[in-house]
Amino acid sequence: MPDTQLVEEAARAQLSLVLIPEVEPEDLDLDADMVAAYGLTSLNKVLFLTEVCEETEVDLAHFTEHDLAVMRTLRDVTDALTRHHATTGA
Repeated sequence: MPDTQLVEEAARAQLSLVLIPEVEPEDLDLDADMVAAYGLTSLNKVLFLTEVCEETEVDLAHFTEHDLAVMRTLRDVTDALTRHHATTGA
């Protein structure tokens, strides 16, 4: 499975789990602002990113505070994780 697809599936699944109310992974819009569209809180963003990094075997240490701040959409997250996933050999 290509890195992009694997990372996107993991990101969709993990984001779905932290949203209240939960949104089905396939219903998530890759380009929607996660805060504005889904009410993602900063705490839930940290939980989401921690879990998706663990699932994709991408070390969260690859990302600076600024990197995390500019991850506003699910596409931003999947693009950033895919870049690092390709180097893990996972």
